[in-house]
Amino acid sequence: MERTKIDERTREQLLAHQRSELTEHHIYRWLAERVSEPENREVLNRIADDELRHAGFWRRYTGEDVRPDRFKVWKYRLISRILGFTFAVKLMERGEEGAQGTYAALSSDLDGVRTIIREEKEHEERLLELLDEERLQYTGSVVLGLNDALVELTGALAGFTLALRNTRLIALVGLVTGIAAALSMASSEYLSTKAEGDSKKPLKASVYTGIAYIITVFVLTAPYLIFSNYYVCLGVTMASAVLIILLFNYYISVAKDLPFAKHFFEMAGLSTGVAALSFFIGFVLRQFLGVDM
Repeated sequence: MERTKIDERTREQLLAHQRSELTEHHIYRWLAERVSEPENREVLNRIADDELRHAGFWRRYTGEDVRPDRFKVWKYRLISRILGFTFAVKLMERGEEGAQGTYAALSSDLDGVRTIIREEKEHEERLLELLDEERLQYTGSVVLGLNDALVELTGALAGFTLALRNTRLIALVGLVTGIAAALSMASSEYLSTKAEGDSKKPLKASVYTGIAYIITVFVLTAPYLIFSNYYVCLGVTMASAVLIILLFNYYISVAKDLPFAKHFFEMAGLSTGVAALSFFIGFVLRQFLGVDM
C-alpha cells in the first residue's frame, strides 16, 4: 500500500499516537495476565489486541518503528498494584479521550481514522463492565470509615484543641477516642452487612471500614505529635482532612465515573463545618467550666 503524503508536523503527531497505542498495548496485556476473572482477562486482551493493531495502522503512515514508553508502562503497573486495575484503566482511558480529539482532526485526511475513533469509544463501553473488582465492591465500607472518622475526629480534635491546649494530651485523647470509635464502627459495619445479606462478606466489610477509620485517625492526630503550637496542629489537621477527601473523591470519580466536585465539597463542607462548631463548643465549655490548663 502506498503511504499518503503527510507533512512533518502531522508525522510527528502520528508517531506520538503510534507510541501511545503501543504503550497501552503493553499495559493492557500486562493487566490481562494478572486479573483472576476470565471475563475481565478476555476484555483486556481484546483491547490490547486493538491497541496493537492501531499502532500498526499509524505505522503505515509513519513508516517507522517506535518503542513503548517504558516509564508510562511502569507507572500504570504501579498504579494498578496500589489502586487496582479498574482505576488504572479508567485513568488511562481518560487520557485517550484527548487523543480522540486529534484523531477526529485527522479523519478527513487519512483513511481508516474513523474506525480507530469508533474502536476507542468501544473500549470505554467495555471498560464499564470491568467494575466488578473486589475492592470497589467495598467502596461503601471505606466511605463509611473515612467519612465518620473525618467528621467525628476533626470535630473532636478542634474541641480538644481549645479545651485542653496541650498537644501531647490532645494527641493522646484523640488517639484513644479515634481507635475506640474505629473498633465500634467496624463492629457496626460487620453486623449491618450481615443483616443486609448482600454479596459483600461481613468480616471483610468491617475490616475495610476499620482500616480506613484507623488510618484517618493516625493522619489527623499526627500533627499534634510533631508540632508544639496547638493552633498550627489544628490547621495542619484540617488541611490533611481536606487532602484525604480530595484524594479519595478523585479515586472514586475515576474508578466509578462519579462527579468529583459534588462529592468533594459535600464531604469537605461537612468535616470543616463540624470542626468549626466543635471548636466553638470547646470555647464555650472552657469558659463555662472555668477550666485553665
